Amino acid sequence: MDTKDTARLEAFSDGVIAVAITLLVLNIVPTVETVRGFTSDAELGTWVGKQLPAFFTFLTSFLTIGVMWLNHHRLFKHIEYTDTWLLVLNLLLLLLIVFVPVPTALLGDFIANPSGHAAAMIYSGTFVVLAISFNLLWRYASHNHRLLDKNADKQAIDAISKQYMFGPLFYVVTLLVAIINVPAGIILNFALALFFALPGRSAAKSRQSI
Repeated sequence: MDTKDTARLEAFSDGVIAVAITLLVLNIVPTVETVRGFTSDAELGTWVGKQLPAFFTFLTSFLTIGVMWLNHHRLFKHIEYTDTWLLVLNLLLLLLIVFVPVPTALLGDFIANPSGHAAAMIYSGTFVVLAISFNLLWRYASHNHRLLDKNADKQAIDAISKQYMFGPLFYVVTLLVAIINVPAGIILNFALALFFALPGRSAAKSRQSI
């Protein structure tokens, strides 16, 4: 077990997440053929209107990946040590994060088609697996304070654990909603990203008391 060896892991993770979040924009950039096909402002306006669902999907994925980066940073404020299993679990998490642009592109392309429900299932299902992966990383590191800073704030640790406890379940509910109503499923994904952007109450109180 290596003391204070999380810097390389965090730097590598930041780079991978930055690539993943950058790739998202490629899903909404118009092709040269599309741009050349515009002969009037009205046609451009019509195209932009049709892309609004894809823009919202992009925003949802951007926010979700951004929040995952934020929470990854929060976790590693408390994680002081690394071992092989932590590195493997972190790689699994990064694998799933860098995959997010794929279901985002699928949903953006098929959201208005009959195949939209299948695309929404793949999209929401990806976040279910991501939530499970995030939990595995944290549960492994925090179990009996296995890899945590010896002086880690217990209130903050408990707050993170409580907040993550129902994460996978929330995303499963979102998946079920997406099967029935695609736009509602995307909105729920957006709402969950906002929810996980907030620190747990206990963590917030702990910081205020310092």
